[in-house]
Amino acid sequence: MTLEHRAQLVMLYDLYGGLLTEKQQDVFDLYHQCDLSLGEIAAEQNISRPAVHDLIKRTEHLLEKYEEKLHLAEREMERRNLLEKLADAVEGNEEALAILKQLGLEE
Repeated sequence: MTLEHRAQLVMLYDLYGGLLTEKQQDVFDLYHQCDLSLGEIAAEQNISRPAVHDLIKRTEHLLEKYEEKLHLAEREMERRNLLEKLADAVEGNEEALAILKQLGLEE
């Protein structure tokens, strides 16, 4: 798995993780965010290593399916791109930049 694909899955998890079961959330988090091995997760969750692998793959697939249906990550990326363009467009306009800061859109 590429680093880019892993980052995409983590972003999808941030958006859709609340729709997963507690076990799916736990295993996904241990694997993708805590970087534990399948064996370490299996021992911690008291399940087999193949069960961990299957659960991770099913959860990743589920997150991708949610994105196919809802497009929240796609919309978020479009929103960020538009905000960057807006920040560039108002560069030098202190009043506009102050409004963007108030909205939490500009650093």
